[in-house]
Amino acid sequence: QLFTDGITNKLVACYTDEGMADAVLVRVYGRKTELFVDRETELRNFQVLRAHGCAPDLYCAFQNGLCYQFLPGIALGPSHVRDPHIFRLVAQEMARVHAIHANGSLPKPILWQKLHKYLTLVKTDLSPKVPNPSLQQDVPSLEMLEHELVWMKETLSQLGSPVVLCHNDLLCKNIIYDGTQGSWWWLRAPGGELQWLRSYLQAYKQLTQGDRGGTGVSEEELEALYVQVNKFSLASHFLWACWGLIQDKYSTIDFNFL
Repeated sequence: QLFTDGITNKLVACYTDEGMADAVLVRVYGRKTELFVDRETELRNFQVLRAHGCAPDLYCAFQNGLCYQFLPGIALGPSHVRDPHIFRLVAQEMARVHAIHANGSLPKPILWQKLHKYLTLVKTDLSPKVPNPSLQQDVPSLEMLEHELVWMKETLSQLGSPVVLCHNDLLCKNIIYDGTQGSWWWLRAPGGELQWLRSYLQAYKQLTQGDRGGTGVSEEELEALYVQVNKFSLASHFLWACWGLIQDKYSTIDFNFL
């Protein structure tokens, strides 16, 4: 069975049982994705997440993909993540991932390195002009993009956001929910957003501070995270815009990246 929601890689379930009880997932890397995805680091992170119970079993890795455990459930949609029960589960699990290195050596931040890499690919591998004339007025010049990246680094680095192990691609469809088990796995309204952030902070503090910090979340802590999340969304938009330009040139997946 070919899953068609992925727009970076291709994902296929292989099985002999009609109920998919013996299914395994095979992820085939998208064309030229090695230009912007470090596959060795991806594999290492997969193993770290699995060791902490945050990822499925990994069966093997090959030159252009992975084979790993199939987990039954539904890929979430916008209506699911508005459900307080489900979005609290998502917040708690994200906190669990972010807390993996909290009591050991912290990972080095790679955000700015990654953004520079994506922008370099846009500059060196793509035509200096967007091939679609209708989009030329909507895509900033390379000079403007470079200026925005410098501004973002100077501005966002002052927010004091902690460095954590991140998923970095948390689309709804990358979250698998098993309603029969009340569990979910990885594969975001004003009031609702604050509820989500509060649930996340409660879980993160409990995981990283235990009884020392309690699970109470102050309004100051909530506001600080709210500001960080919304300002850092600029970096997220920048990265995925560059990704779209790169994918539009190289990907064989039928998707309107631009």
